[in-house]
Amino acid sequence: MTGQVNFGSHVLNLLDVCVRLVNGLTGGASGGVPVEEPRGVGRRAAVVEALSGGGRITPTVSAPAAEQLAATARRLRVVFEAVDGGQADAAAAEVNALLSDTGARPQLDRRDGQGWHLHFHGADDSLALGWSAGCAAALALALGSDLAGRLGVCAATVCDRVYVDRSRNASKRFCSTACQSRTKAAAFRARR
Repeated sequence: MTGQVNFGSHVLNLLDVCVRLVNGLTGGASGGVPVEEPRGVGRRAAVVEALSGGGRITPTVSAPAAEQLAATARRLRVVFEAVDGGQADAAAAEVNALLSDTGARPQLDRRDGQGWHLHFHGADDSLALGWSAGCAAALALALGSDLAGRLGVCAATVCDRVYVDRSRNASKRFCSTACQSRTKAAAFRARR
């Protein structure tokens, strides 16, 4: 593949939401520091942050919606980890289950006098189900293309944050420049 990743902007936005949901709502490690899955008010705040990224309007998130999106985030992590581990069949099975469970359906929507755009909706218009369906559909589009390998888990020691690789040469291996620098510094010290 040559050139930049060429998903539609809506799909790219949804993939970014997937990353923010997984990284903000699942436990593990980030940059060498243990991360607890947020609970209570912290969970709601993490969902608001994940959904309002990219200049979106800040949504009002109920506790049940936050719980449902945290469950979705755990399932999204399974997809990223399966892709990163070379297990495309397991990733596809989880995405298919998410699509089925959310009742994801495409729909053409027009906003602010612009042209028609493909959006994804859930079986109902609730916040949690709508975002879960949209994330499932975006991952399905990514996995169903030659860009499936662009989903990854940070390669740094003691970090399991996920990312979508938008680099020209599909070479991203780290969730952040901090993890990349930490890994390179450790390798340099080991060589000395």
